[in-house]
Parts: sequence; C-alpha cells; structure tokens
Amino acid sequence: MAEKATKKHEFQAEVKQVLDIVINSLYTDKEVFIRELVSNASDALEKLRYLQLTEKEVYDEELALEIHISTDDQENTITIEDHGIGMTRDDLSQNLGTIAHSGSKAFLDAVKKSGEDNQNLIGQFGVGFYSVFMVAESVEVYTHNWKKTAKSLLWKSDGSGTYEIESTKGVQRGTKVVVHLKEEDKEFANSERVKHVLTHYSSFVQFPIKLNGEQINNVQPIWMRNKNEIKEEEYNEFYKFQANAFDEPAYRMHFSSDAPIEINSLVFVPSINPEQMGFGKVDPGVSLYCKKILIDSKPKGLLPDWMRFLKGVIDSADLPLNISRETMQDSVLTNKIGQVIVGRFIKMLEDESKKDADKYNEFYKNFAIYLKEGVAADFKNRDQLAKLLRYESSATEKDKFTTLDDYVSRMKDGQKEIYYLYAPNRETIDGGPHIEAFKARGIEVLYLYEPVDEFVMTSVSKYADKDLVSADNSDIKLDEVKAGKKKDLLSDKDGTALCEWIKETLGESVNDVSISKRLVDSPAIALNADKVMTPSMRRMMKAMKQDVGVQNSVNLEINPGHELIKNLSALKDNEADTAKLVAEQILDNALIAAGYLEDPREMVSRVYKILERVSQK
Repeated sequence: MAEKATKKHEFQAEVKQVLDIVINSLYTDKEVFIRELVSNASDALEKLRYLQLTEKEVYDEELALEIHISTDDQENTITIEDHGIGMTRDDLSQNLGTIAHSGSKAFLDAVKKSGEDNQNLIGQFGVGFYSVFMVAESVEVYTHNWKKTAKSLLWKSDGSGTYEIESTKGVQRGTKVVVHLKEEDKEFANSERVKHVLTHYSSFVQFPIKLNGEQINNVQPIWMRNKNEIKEEEYNEFYKFQANAFDEPAYRMHFSSDAPIEINSLVFVPSINPEQMGFGKVDPGVSLYCKKILIDSKPKGLLPDWMRFLKGVIDSADLPLNISRETMQDSVLTNKIGQVIVGRFIKMLEDESKKDADKYNEFYKNFAIYLKEGVAADFKNRDQLAKLLRYESSATEKDKFTTLDDYVSRMKDGQKEIYYLYAPNRETIDGGPHIEAFKARGIEVLYLYEPVDEFVMTSVSKYADKDLVSADNSDIKLDEVKAGKKKDLLSDKDGTALCEWIKETLGESVNDVSISKRLVDSPAIALNADKVMTPSMRRMMKAMKQDVGVQNSVNLEINPGHELIKNLSALKDNEADTAKLVAEQILDNALIAAGYLEDPREMVSRVYKILERVSQK
C-alpha cells in the first residue's frame, strides 16, 4: 500500500491548553527557543555518531556532523539545521507531537495535581520543541532519516491545534527547522541577536555551530577532556572566558565521576574577591550544563550560598530537566550533584592547605568570610569546614595563622575547652585584662578580629570533643597561678566587704562583683554574664536594626592585690563620694577593655570630675 503523501493530524481537545502552558508559563525569555532547538540538533548528531559505529550504510554519509543556522531579515525567518539522525513519519508524530503522544489529558491532570510544582512535572513530557511557538507564526520541519530507504518528509504547523505531515523531495539527512517569525519577534531574524544568544547558551556544544557560515562555538568544552591533556594556559583562558575575568585563578578543581552520578566539573577559585572590593553580594558563578548545553548560568540552590564566589561549570548527563531548563526536575538528584561537588571542593582546599600553607593563607585572607558563612549556615558540612578555619592566637606571631587541629595538639593536659577572644585587633587583646589570666597559666587563646567570628565559634560549638568557649565568659574556672613573689592582698573580710559595697554602689550596672582568681596585673575585669549573646553579636544585630534589649549583663571581678583596689577599700570609708566615682570609673575601664562600652559620654564627664578633685589636693 502506497504511503499517503499528505496527512493532517488533529490534536486532542486539551492540546490548546497544553500549548498555552508550554508557550506562556514555562519560559521567562523567548530567546530560549534557540537553545532548545540547538539542544535537539546536538542530540540528533550525538545519536548519529553512535549509530555510525554499528551501521555500515548511512544516507548522505559524507555530510559533516554540524549545526547550521541561517537568518533572513527580509523573509523574517530563522532556520536551524542539523545533519543528525533525522526522523521517519512515525518519529515526527511521536517526537514533534509529544504532547499528543504522551497523552494531553494525563498531562493536564498531572499539572493540576502538582499545583505550584507544575514546572518540575511538565518536563516529563518532553515538549521543548514547542517553545518555538512563542515566536513563530508557523513552523516547517524538513527531515530525512539516516536510512537510505527513508523518505524526505515535511512537518508543519501554526501551533493552533493541528499539524500536517507530507512527503517532499531533496531533503538532506537530518532535520531542518524553518521558523516563520511573528512580527513582534522579528529580532530573531537578526544575525547579531542570534549570535548573542548562541554565545550565551551554546558556546560549548560539542558539534560546530555555524551562523550564516561563521562558526560560533570556538571555545572547547575542556571540562569533558582528560585533565592530563590540558595545558595550564588552556585552563586559564577558559577561566577568563567563563568568568569574564582578567585575573589568574588561585585554585581549580577538575573533577569527573561516572557513578553513582555522571558529573564533569571544572571549578575555579578567583584571585580577587569582588565582595571584598565593595561590589556587593555576587550571584552564583558556576554554570549548570547538561551534555554541554547550558541549562542555567546562575543556578541558585545547586551549591550552597557560601560557595557563590566560585566560577566554572558543572555538567551532568543524568539531569532530568524541565522543559524550560530553568529549574531541575528532580531536586533529589540535583542535591546529590551539589553534595558531591561541595565535598570534593572542601577536600581540595584541605589538601591544598597542607601542600602549600602560605598560598592557602593568602586565599584565606581574601575568601575567609565565605568559609565562615558556610560554618554558620551549612550544618551538613560544618565539621569539615571548621578544619579550614585559620586564626592568630597567643601562641603565634602577628599575621601567622593556626588551625583548630594545631590548637588541640598543643592543649595542656586536662584542658577540656578551646578558648577564644574577640577584639578589633591583636594589640587590644594583648593589652587587655582577659588574656593575662591565660598567659599566666600557659593556656593558648585564639584571637578573633571579626564580629562574625563569634557566630562561627558559637556555630561550631564543639571541635574534637572540646567545647569552644569565649575567654571572657564568667563561668570559666581556672587553676590558681603559681606565682613567684606573693603580693599583699586584701583580707578575705575586707575583700568581701568591698565587693558588697561596689555591687550596692553600681546597682544594676553589674550582675555580680567578686574577688578574681584570674587577674594578675589588671585591677578589674568585666566578664560576659549573658548566656545568649556576646557584646559583638549585639553590635552586629544593632547594625542590622535588630532589637537587642538592654546592654549586656556583666560580672565584675576585682584584683585584691592591685594597689587601686586596696586604695578603694580604704577610700570608701573615708571619702564615699569620691570612692563612688572611682568605682564607676573602674567598671567603665573594664568595659572598655572588654569592648563592652557602647556610650562613653557619661564616662568622659566622670573623668573630669575625678581630675577636678585630684587637682584640688
């Protein structure tokens, strides 16, 4: 029986609804129809390439595996042609009539049941070709299957509910899609406009893409190549192209795996941190590809937000994508891909830090904020990220870092806590009263210079089974100092009486006043009595316009061997008014040393009163 030359197909009644969803709801940019058609062309060429390994006879065998695109701004058309596997009459009905073939009623029912997730579900029906009707008045598809016995065919439709398939003549192997553009979308008949789209989305398609005879995709997808075959210059050039950068990358991670997920990735760490230079929060910089086709240049959620400084490519052939290629169909799979990359990246940084500590420290100075953000926000990877933290400490020189592991290795026998102190700089910590107690006992303290560091320590909470504790915490109990020369101290009776008097004098300004066992040279120390929030945390939250209530609750400890404290003990009985001013000043001095004092105006006024009284004597 002879094959009918022309056959008109009517879609089911629901198809118009389906097309409306595909055309109007799935895509945010009309230009993606070019990406979809190029992707289909690339798939067709890939299938033919594999088929040629087993088949001896292929129609138009001499044709190169290429994608040809032509524009005609006079006819208002864009044509996309490949010399791939081509289609039979049945293929046309099934592949280009996917909506009808898949069952439009089932499709609509599934969309209705999925609610807000219809974009994830919709990709299961494979209707990417229909994105062309966002811009097309009508579409013609000329095709010839790879078999020599196949026929030249023409599929055409205006997207209104029917399509036709008819026999034709003279079609080369593969598929040619001719798009007759709507008047309002004639921009896509402009060569430069199409070139911009191709450069953005399809630079790394593995087959040559030629636009009006000019090859567009000259940059090779080196993430798919064996890294032993790639030169350093090639890596650097690709980084600059992909990241639109001028610097050299500090690190790179070229990683491939076949199981349990097929992943080919090439990720770079820049030398320069744009956020540090005041450019604001950067967008994700690792693009997502599927078989070298760009899916999303800024895929939010694929990697944790703290990794947004990275540049590069993640390519997975296992991704089941929705038709818009703007969200991933299977979030479980994309999460797995992200987890693999995160784990490998953290391991890479750990290895690099051991291989070249100086280089890593330079990286850390520029990008530490991201790692700290990860520690605070990425619970799953917190323990591994904590290994990457670096701080100065009382055991290091200025500008020299130590790790938490190194700190633990130096801990004294019986020490159960890792201690840290926050201040704006090293000089403030070294000159303050909090550190002297630990130095006197030979206990190392980590030095924190950024307010966020306290959030980091609170987030880590415990490392190597050791609690992380701020050295200004009032609950810390330290052993007695083995002093050489014993100082004259206030008697226990006088010390107790002085503490009670100071507490009564200062009132609600202090939570408690006691004799200190930690002080060596300083007269007094203010310790944080707030179990929830440190002073630096309060300042950060106030800067973010958060309500933080009244000033931190502090405990005041006094040094019974310091001359000022002993003099105050006598002064309170002889000159109560002056003693009150001195007690208040001692508290404010201790608050300043601890970084707790938020408003110094009252203190300044008091200092003048004390100076006035001293000058009269």
